[in-house]
Amino acid sequence: MDEQTILEIRDLVIEFNTDMGLVRAVDHLGFQLKKGKILGLAGESGCGKSVTALSIMRLLPKPVSRIVKGQVLFNGKDISKIPVDDMHHIRGKKISMIFQEPMTALNPVHTIGKQMIEIYKLHFPKMSFGEMDKAANKMFGKVGISDEKNVMKKYPHQLSGGMRQRVMISMSLACEPDILIADEPTTALDVTVQAQILDLIKNLQVKSGMSVILITHDLGVIAENCDDVAVMYAGRIAEKAKVATLFKRPCHPYTKGLLTSIVSLAQESKTILPTIKGNVPSLLNMPKACRFADRCPWVEDICREIVPMERKIGRNHTAACHLACEIKKGKNDFI
Repeated sequence: MDEQTILEIRDLVIEFNTDMGLVRAVDHLGFQLKKGKILGLAGESGCGKSVTALSIMRLLPKPVSRIVKGQVLFNGKDISKIPVDDMHHIRGKKISMIFQEPMTALNPVHTIGKQMIEIYKLHFPKMSFGEMDKAANKMFGKVGISDEKNVMKKYPHQLSGGMRQRVMISMSLACEPDILIADEPTTALDVTVQAQILDLIKNLQVKSGMSVILITHDLGVIAENCDDVAVMYAGRIAEKAKVATLFKRPCHPYTKGLLTSIVSLAQESKTILPTIKGNVPSLLNMPKACRFADRCPWVEDICREIVPMERKIGRNHTAACHLACEIKKGKNDFI
């Protein structure tokens, strides 16, 4: 783990014990988050993005889930194995998270002000109530909430979706964390508000120098906001690269499929939109080798027999595909 890396996931395996059997939601996952950078974690719904985020925060549901193997290294320390009491000093203060749906993350029976003050009570117990109130109002101002005093008195259901998301962001940034995990922060918001929220996160990240993990299924969001990207499929990393590199030269068939599926304004009307054929395999019945094999148009026998390991394609660019080295040599034309 080099000095520029603030968070590293190593060989992470997470399993859930369900009524239908044991399922592996995250399978030998690994990636790095650099200091002061934004990492995009992309992939279809159900690929393990949110489970990965919850494992970093130590918020996986108990007792149905467990980390079977792997490490979550924060500044070189494995926080997946530290005592729960020690994690309380990290969660919210050092590593914070914006959840997908603020209406379920906020407490419906407490005012916004009370919930915001609770954060300062927990992490800064020596602050007076007046100092906490002042800090809360200042943080609301940073996220574009102009009528701070009025918002502090309201309950979550009295705010719009965009306003609730701004409240969630202010709570996440209240302790000026080193890492912010934004789990699809614009879900269910209209396009205009989506752009405002994403611009807000990026501007705050630039000003504070914090690191961000931006979880999304929208590659357009990745292109506009991230420095690095890791593409997940069925609990595994398919490809990792710098954003510019990934969009210029994708080296995994799944990444290629995602990029091809992006709709262009230049397309003629009433044309058939490109899609990735088939469905994501069930966690209860995963292919034994490459998990994308049943949907891949370039599948070969080896893909169904041997699990593809991450191969280095170029500097800071890897792909878990048996064809990766051939792609680098220019022997395949599927990209």
